[in-house]
Amino acid sequence: MTRTRPRRVGLAAIRFVALAILLALLAACASRGPERGPRESSAPHRYEPLDGPPNVPFDVDAIPEPVPKDEPLARYGNHSPYEVLGKRYKVLSRSAGYVERGTASWYGTKFHGRLTSTREPYDMYQFTAAHKTLPLPSYARVTRLDNGKSVVVRINDRGPFVGNRLIDLSYAAAVKLGVHVSGTAPVEVRVLHAGDDIAADRPTPRQPRTPPVVTAHGRILVQIAAFGTRANAFAYRKRLMDAGFDEVRVYTARTDSGRVWRVRIGPLADMQAADRVRERLRRSGFGEPRVIQQP
Repeated sequence: MTRTRPRRVGLAAIRFVALAILLALLAACASRGPERGPRESSAPHRYEPLDGPPNVPFDVDAIPEPVPKDEPLARYGNHSPYEVLGKRYKVLSRSAGYVERGTASWYGTKFHGRLTSTREPYDMYQFTAAHKTLPLPSYARVTRLDNGKSVVVRINDRGPFVGNRLIDLSYAAAVKLGVHVSGTAPVEVRVLHAGDDIAADRPTPRQPRTPPVVTAHGRILVQIAAFGTRANAFAYRKRLMDAGFDEVRVYTARTDSGRVWRVRIGPLADMQAADRVRERLRRSGFGEPRVIQQP
């Protein structure tokens, strides 16, 4: 009996079969169309304020003020001159005798835990501050000029680089002076050194003047949050209106970091009305709103 010999498949045949399989796979992919990722929900993303106060209240009077002491210059943050936003700054070679008046602002949750210019974590629950030209670290008493309140801070950061502001306070220091309500305030910054009598340095408290009742025309607003996108701002506005708040508006402005949309309530008749709205917002779980006074 004659046996049939198996046929050998040549190299050309193998290549032909592989090419046919590849073409078939490509055709199948083309017929399905392009692959798509999961469909994004049309619901707005969870809002993230650009900066603001913590949601959990704390007792600022329980926080001890820092005691000035001799410290070596920080390894980081004292390079001079340095440039920010096209403007050059020269760090002072010494801080003795430094006294200056200007505008204070504050920074909070957005920077909490991030590294300061000295590479120390920023803690908004401590009395610290940022200054553009004082050596790091430095100590200073910051006195609010319109109510006489003061606090000792340890300066371990650079800033603020907005307008002509003099100092950026931690949130705790801002609460101590009441700047967390007004946003900014006129202050005096007086440098302290180890061995200074802090009690003697403390300014005599002034009788706080009665704030004028501002009734006009859009000057008093309560700001609840700020957003980097228009959609999130209007979604948050709807939440406030659904909770029963009236006169909720979205204001937009262009900043150094881009456009921002701020959600505010108002205008309000006077500061008493603003305080009532803030208390109602806190009880409703909308954080710690700020009072904005426009010119």
